[in-house]
Amino acid sequence: MSIETIKIFDTTLRDGEQSPGASMNTEEKIQIAAQLERLGVDIIEAGFAAASPGDFDAIDKISQRVINSTVCSLARAIDSDVKAAGEAIAKAKMKRIHTFIATSSIHMEHKLKMSPDEVIKRAVRAVEYARTFVDDVEFSCEDAGRSDIGFMKEISDAVIEAGASTINLPDTVGFRLPFEIGAMVKEMSEYTKGRAIISVHNHNDLGLGVANSLEAVVNGARQVECTINGLGERAGNAALEEIVMALKTRSDVFADYKTNINTKEIYPSSRLIANITGIEPQPNKAIVGKNAFAHESGIHQDGMLKNKETYEIISPADIGLDMDDTLVLGKHSGRAAFKDKLSKLGFIISDEELNASFDRFKILADKKKDIYDDDLRALVTSEMTMAPKIYELISLQLMDCSNGVPSAAVSIRKDGKEIIDAGIGEGTIDAIFKTIDRISGYEGQLLDYKVKSVSEGKDALANVTVKVSFNGEPAIIGHGLNIDTMLASARAYIGALNSYLSMEGKLKSRHSDSSKTI
Repeated sequence: MSIETIKIFDTTLRDGEQSPGASMNTEEKIQIAAQLERLGVDIIEAGFAAASPGDFDAIDKISQRVINSTVCSLARAIDSDVKAAGEAIAKAKMKRIHTFIATSSIHMEHKLKMSPDEVIKRAVRAVEYARTFVDDVEFSCEDAGRSDIGFMKEISDAVIEAGASTINLPDTVGFRLPFEIGAMVKEMSEYTKGRAIISVHNHNDLGLGVANSLEAVVNGARQVECTINGLGERAGNAALEEIVMALKTRSDVFADYKTNINTKEIYPSSRLIANITGIEPQPNKAIVGKNAFAHESGIHQDGMLKNKETYEIISPADIGLDMDDTLVLGKHSGRAAFKDKLSKLGFIISDEELNASFDRFKILADKKKDIYDDDLRALVTSEMTMAPKIYELISLQLMDCSNGVPSAAVSIRKDGKEIIDAGIGEGTIDAIFKTIDRISGYEGQLLDYKVKSVSEGKDALANVTVKVSFNGEPAIIGHGLNIDTMLASARAYIGALNSYLSMEGKLKSRHSDSSKTI
């Protein structure tokens, strides 16, 4: 029997971004897409083009950047959505429109307020219209896990006839058990055999996303939709790294299947997503968690020393994690060594990005004795994903004491001019942020603040992530990196402000363009 390839459809940039606090700017999305391409993902769902001008812009830029993966945009079964998706991915070498409509009785009756016949007509219209933009159309039966299988067969017949080549069966609310998913996929794959690929998209509300996806594979699914680190709304989605490594590690069971994933890019992909979103995988997360390869038990340690296979079913090297090569560079390291190390870590960067990252590395090396791989990943990621520097921090001076009033003096550059102001707050961080607000004229509401050490030691880099709403607009994520936590906090807040202003500018530009065509 020939080995079949399971297509990996990554939706980190679309469904993953729906995780609370996981919004990303355009530059961050471009870097993630480039890493997903290196990972070997077959289809990258780059976003939902009709959702916002920012989403449209990111999908458009990703379409121009990605060559070896199909770029996909989600679209509701509405003409305006499908048109936006088609235009956003127009420049992609390989492109797909993914359109959907709910097929469960509860959704059709209460959400759509449409009859089954109306739903079928809407689905057919969306697929036919999508085919005017692309040859590759995927149709999803939203809430397939709670849909009548007879109706799913009926609507699948109609959309396949209209030109859909992939039928996706999402367990939208993560309700089904593996044997139920398996039975549904088996019946649908046999019904559509030779006419369309069956795909699954399993949510993790009951912790069964990966198990359901694997059960779907053995029952006929040939595409699996998933996310890095299992990101996604509510409890998240099936984790890409767990699905791929289960297929590879248990080749005795999955001998007839393979993926195109380069597993050595799994750990770099995980770290990039964590650095950008500020959402760290839980320490005991399978495959990519901090403790995934840690052995504390004396019995385990003894076994590992004698033979690693006694307690280790996956080699860290298989996912791109080198356990023996972490202390790498110091202040005497040159540009060539720095570039070579970044290449080994999976970074492909321009000369301009290399120069900027190297300058920041030398500054860091003067302050920090030991520089780890994770330090370099965080440093380079922050440089590559930085929004345009509309405001740039020059200096920060703080004063605080147990019985005094916290104050901050902040110097910021804008349009080549230095602006200095000072302010007080309920605490040091509050004083910093309020002073930045005074200088910029934008009032920010801090919705979330996280700080973590990038590596280890008293001189560890502080990685600060803030979630801020400016002038009542949707929240923006900002990141700051520095040995000094207060400096990192100021940079994170200014980073969020710069991202907000960049997106605001694009919004005005897109609205202006749209008004010209009306």
